[in-house]
Amino acid sequence: MATDAKKIPYKIYLEENEIPTSWYNMRADMKNKPAPLIHPGTLQPLKFEDMQPIFCDELIKQELDDETAYIPIPEPIQEFYKMYRPSPLTHAVFLEEALGTPAHIYYKFEGNNTSGSHKLNSAIAQAYYAKEQGLKGVTTETGAGQWGTALSMACSFFDIDCKVYMVKVSYEQKPFRREVMRTYGASVTPSPSMETNIGRAINAEHPGTTGSLGCAISEAVEVATSNEGYRYVLGSVLNQVLLHQSVIGLETKAACDKYGIKPDIIIGCAGGGSNLGGLIAPFMGEKLRGEADYRIIAVEPASCPSFTRGKFVYDFADTGKVCPMAKMYTLGHDYIPSPNHAGGLRYHGMSSILSQLYHDGLMEARTVEQTKVFEAAEQFARVEGILPAPESSHAIRAAIDEALKCKETGEEKTIIFGLTGTGYFDMTAYEAYNDGKMNDYIPTDEELAESFAKIPDIGL
Repeated sequence: MATDAKKIPYKIYLEENEIPTSWYNMRADMKNKPAPLIHPGTLQPLKFEDMQPIFCDELIKQELDDETAYIPIPEPIQEFYKMYRPSPLTHAVFLEEALGTPAHIYYKFEGNNTSGSHKLNSAIAQAYYAKEQGLKGVTTETGAGQWGTALSMACSFFDIDCKVYMVKVSYEQKPFRREVMRTYGASVTPSPSMETNIGRAINAEHPGTTGSLGCAISEAVEVATSNEGYRYVLGSVLNQVLLHQSVIGLETKAACDKYGIKPDIIIGCAGGGSNLGGLIAPFMGEKLRGEADYRIIAVEPASCPSFTRGKFVYDFADTGKVCPMAKMYTLGHDYIPSPNHAGGLRYHGMSSILSQLYHDGLMEARTVEQTKVFEAAEQFARVEGILPAPESSHAIRAAIDEALKCKETGEEKTIIFGLTGTGYFDMTAYEAYNDGKMNDYIPTDEELAESFAKIPDIGL
């Protein structure tokens, strides 16, 4: 699928009127739909009314919709998108030269907004629907802080309250990310905290824990359901979030079509699945409909290998077991990853949509160690001029590895990867790498077995 790279601009910008006006719902084209969320008590699929105490009404409709391929983007959200969209698809010519590869490498850069990442694409949608419903505010969790930053910015725009529970290790490693959230008016609490029943229970069971996204989700849901006029919003994993993030892939596909770029390989980092799902959406749609074929690669931390070492079963989405159960690739809801520096990828499970696609063999997955990720991050920064987030750098690592394979074989493949955001609030991580103090942690089979044993066997 090689293209004439000489005719393609270094940065491909769409026009403002080419920003997508509808989100694309991959589920509409999936033969095997993702399994529904179920109630942990009845084990029955959740209905609209079951989810109302937790989520905004319009978001529930999107969560449950497996049939509508294109869902219109409300005009206020379209107008907000114009602040920072369309984002550029960049030809990584300097990286190609540095690698000496015949491969053509492109990256979709989502860090050109104040929140510094792709998370704003869904945050503004969720804040809009909360405002439209007349709510006082929303609660959420955040790992590395990108989602919390994006949501605080979105809530500030629509003048609603925002309560963020931030994974404790990230709260301590990234104080400046925390302060951006507070600047936008959000309250930020390290999780697990002593402010909630679930937080106190987790601290009692795991003294000195550095926390996890599963812990923070539990606390945020407890606060939302116990405060009138509040709902919980999530930055990844859920169907609705992948729907909103499809704007990434739709723009990428439009840019490719505009210049005749035909990717062979599409790569994204994978934590809960929002950026990966958003990037691949229209390409996977073509694959599902039999119109084209692509090699799609999910890249996850070796310390939190949900796809590659997890089980495809129903499990709780959170450590405190207050959320619905989802069928997904999971390491177990009680699994607390090591405090690595890719905080946004430290989730025990994976999107149900992506889990089903992976289970059906429509995409592949690999893990990479922390030090190799930062080696790739610095190599990219030195030649492409962008300091990448640790999460994004997992995709960079895999893109470099694939380009080097092309160098060995002489194949002229086209590679696209998602650069989800910048790493300017991650300098503690870069410092650890540069000082030689960064370690690679890979959980043992015994550790995972202990966590797997706590997954409820519900026979589904």
